[in-house]
Amino acid sequence: MSDSVSVAMQPTRRDLHFNLQKEKIATWNKGDPHLSHFMNTLSIFFPVGERFFIESVRHYRDQITDPELQKAVTAFIGQEAMHGREHEEYNQALFDRVPFSQDVESFVSRLLGRAQKRLPKSWQLSTTIALEHFTAILADALLSDPRILEGSDERFVALWNWHALEETEHKAVAYDVWRSVMGRTPYAYGVRTITLLVATLIFWSITLPAYAGILRREGILTQASGWRHLFRYTFGEVGVIRKISLPWAEYFKPGFHPWDHDNRHFLDRLEALEAKLINAA
Repeated sequence: MSDSVSVAMQPTRRDLHFNLQKEKIATWNKGDPHLSHFMNTLSIFFPVGERFFIESVRHYRDQITDPELQKAVTAFIGQEAMHGREHEEYNQALFDRVPFSQDVESFVSRLLGRAQKRLPKSWQLSTTIALEHFTAILADALLSDPRILEGSDERFVALWNWHALEETEHKAVAYDVWRSVMGRTPYAYGVRTITLLVATLIFWSITLPAYAGILRREGILTQASGWRHLFRYTFGEVGVIRKISLPWAEYFKPGFHPWDHDNRHFLDRLEALEAKLINAA
C-alpha cells in the first residue's frame, strides 16, 4: 500500500572532517569525565546504527515514485554515511582508552545483524523511523540549550552540532519512505508504535550498563560529584532526558509527522559551521 507524501525539507550531503584530539576523549565535555563519557557512550551506537538505517531505507528506494523523495533518500544515505565515518574516528579514540567500549559496539552490531536476518523489511524500516525519531528529539534538545555543550572542546562541539543539525535536516526522510510504502493503515500505526516502545527499552538497557561499565573501568563509577553533575544535565536543571519525554510520546499520535515540530530555524547555523570547519582545515 502506498500513500502520497510531501517532502518538507531536502537534506544536503556535507563531507566534513573534525580532526578530533583523541587525548581529550574522556574530558572533552567541560573537563567532566561523567558528561564526556555519557555522550561517548551514545556515540558508540552511531556507526553501526547508521549502517542499519541506510540499508533499511535503501531497500525501499526502488518503490518510491516521487522524485523529491527519491532525492531526499539519496541525501539521507549520504549524510548517514558521513556521520558513520566521523563517529568511527571518534569511537576509535574511546576504544583505545577503554577497550570495553569496543565490546559494546560489537554487541550492538551483532544485535542489529540478527534483526536484519530475522525481521521483515517493514519492521526494519519501522525500527529505523523509531530510532530516527529518538535521535531527532535528542538533537533538538542539544540545539535548544547551549548549556549542554558550553565550555567544551570546540572540535567535539562542532561534531555534535553538525550531527544534530543534519539529523534535524533529514528527520522526516525515513518516515516519509515509511508513509509512502506502508500508508496510514491501523497495521502501519501498530507496527511503528510498538517498535518505538521496544527500541527505546532495548536502547536504554544497553546504554546504561555500557556507560556504567566505562565509568567503572575509568575508576570513577562511585564518584558522587560526577553523578550529581550528570543528573543536572539529564533530569535536573538542564534536564535533557526529562525534556524529551513529551516529544517522545508525540510519536504515538495517529497523525504524527516529524515536521509537526518545525525547528528548521536551527538549520541557519549550518552554513557558518561548515565555513568554520573548511577554514580551519
